[in-house]
Amino acid sequence: MTDAKQSEHPQTNQPGNTDDVVANDANTTEQPEGKKHHRPLRSYVIRASRLTAAQKEALANYWSKYVIEDTSSPLDVQSTFGREAPLVVEIGFGMGDSLAMMAKANPHLNYIGIEVHKPGVGKLLHAIEAEQISNLRIYCHDAVEILQNCIADHSLAGVQIFFPDPWHKKKHHKRRLVQPAFIEKLKSKLAPGGFIHLATDWQHYAEQMMEVMESAQGFHNTAGQNQYAQDTGRPETKFERRGQRLGHGVWDLLFSVEPPKS
Repeated sequence: MTDAKQSEHPQTNQPGNTDDVVANDANTTEQPEGKKHHRPLRSYVIRASRLTAAQKEALANYWSKYVIEDTSSPLDVQSTFGREAPLVVEIGFGMGDSLAMMAKANPHLNYIGIEVHKPGVGKLLHAIEAEQISNLRIYCHDAVEILQNCIADHSLAGVQIFFPDPWHKKKHHKRRLVQPAFIEKLKSKLAPGGFIHLATDWQHYAEQMMEVMESAQGFHNTAGQNQYAQDTGRPETKFERRGQRLGHGVWDLLFSVEPPKS
């Protein structure tokens, strides 16, 4: 599902067993030679990572309090958050540090994080409880299914996708999450004026993201055509700061949905 992050998901780079699902579905298909049936071409791999004692404790103690377990029914925002407020969804929150900071800094917004990486879910659960963050909930499930089953059309104030797996090899670029079909799906979930905020630390992926977003109908680049966004207010993660010390760049893209013309 949700969300293999190159910077924040060690399981995308390390071997592991297949007990835990990770990351997102780009909703494309491939047909192996000699096969009659299509199978999904996903933007994630299946890996497992070890849980720390604190993460295990958080999963055991706070799962029922902050994780939305019904992944097949429309989300009831009022009952989930106890209020109606603009809703922002982050697809693939990794270890959850920046999402927790954003939710705490923006109490007027409701946030939902989608992630299946259990250590990340456990770490964010711990932060939510420790910081008493009341405007943040989690889906631990495939993001495409959550969007399809749970998120009403034209209901989101924003969608965030930060540091998705860049799939470095050219033959794997088709597995990247940010593709035209997926962006079109996201558009259907955004309210007029809603935003998509993307970030990556891989220049080639940034260029692909820009090409996809500039070609998508009904979006406006808030930084100007073919320009990357600056000073977006997105909190830096420790992984991002480490990359910057190593000379890695970071590219943000911020696009808004244009209101329908009258």
